[in-house]
Amino acid sequence: MPSSSNSGNKRGTGWVVTQFVLMGATVFSALIPIHWPATARVALLVVGLFIGVIGLAFALWAARFLGAAFTPFPRPVPAGLVTSGPFAVVRHPVYLGLLGLFVGISLAAGPPALLLTLLLGILWAGKSRLEERLLTEAYSEYPAYCRAVTKRLLPYLY
Repeated sequence: MPSSSNSGNKRGTGWVVTQFVLMGATVFSALIPIHWPATARVALLVVGLFIGVIGLAFALWAARFLGAAFTPFPRPVPAGLVTSGPFAVVRHPVYLGLLGLFVGISLAAGPPALLLTLLLGILWAGKSRLEERLLTEAYSEYPAYCRAVTKRLLPYLY
């Protein structure tokens, strides 16, 4: 996993670059001629579109709640701690929504995309841990928020 120290600055550029490379690779992996079995393609396309649209909507809702605090970098923008709306469900709802979007893309595209989405999820799990350390430093109320909203990325699971 990239670290904020190997990125050349304290914002966490390495995390962001890696995240966008994996996101682009996931989309372009649809061009790889490895597909789901023909009998499952249409169903997976429909389910994938549904999950992808819901995921994108959730990510946009979370980003809107963040407002001026929204940033792709792990280091928080000093704009106040957001704890309501989608942030009352999980501590990193933008990642949850984007994960839904990329699972949807993967179901429509094929197995290589699903593997890249798994790597993207692992990256976001690591990036969220760094963000939480930085949020704890920036906001004294963050530990109480973590006790109230116990799941980092996936409701009921993680």
